[in-house]
Amino acid sequence: MTDRFHSLVVVLEQDIREDDAQNLIKAIKLLRGVADVSGAVADLASHTAEVRARTALGQQILDVLFPEKPQG
Repeated sequence: MTDRFHSLVVVLEQDIREDDAQNLIKAIKLLRGVADVSGAVADLASHTAEVRARTALGQQILDVLFPEKPQG
């Protein structure tokens, strides 16, 4: 049996102003099967998560480029 979705999540490339998002929201509402669209306000928790993710990714890149030499 195939799973059924009750909603889809769209993640923006970067935070945008509420008034700048209105045309995007209107366009998504025009799609067939869309009942409603709402925005999620950027807050401290989302900013913290983004900074932590960037820091972890940056560290992983550095670990690949500059692996630690074995002690011995």
